Amino acid sequence: QVQLVESGGGLVQAGGPLRLACAASAYNFGTLRMGWFRQAPGKEREFVAAISRFGGTKYYADSVQGRFAVSTDNAKNSVYLQMNSLKPDDTAVYYCAAGALKNSYRRRPDYDYWGQGTQVTVSS
Repeated sequence: QVQLVESGGGLVQAGGPLRLACAASAYNFGTLRMGWFRQAPGKEREFVAAISRFGGTKYYADSVQGRFAVSTDNAKNSVYLQMNSLKPDDTAVYYCAAGALKNSYRRRPDYDYWGQGTQVTVSS
């Protein structure tokens, strides 16, 4: 069993930055891909970004491409989401997820482990 704990959420003004962190209790085969999702009130949980722990392949949703950056620190069993130029539409609960490498990475079933989420609120 892998536990994921997110941190770094909060309130930020539009245009500002915020960095989320996700610490994993253990890295094993089941955590070869790490992802970030978000869920706004009344909306479905949506894919934000993903990264392969080895090789560094990164994927982004079109809505965050060029503004967000995902990275890992394997020595710390952690994954990060640097969010820049934040917009009110980025307001959501952000979730960290981990799963084995698959051809698909944008869907919730692609991940086996989930964090509890951290709230990000962007004021206009």
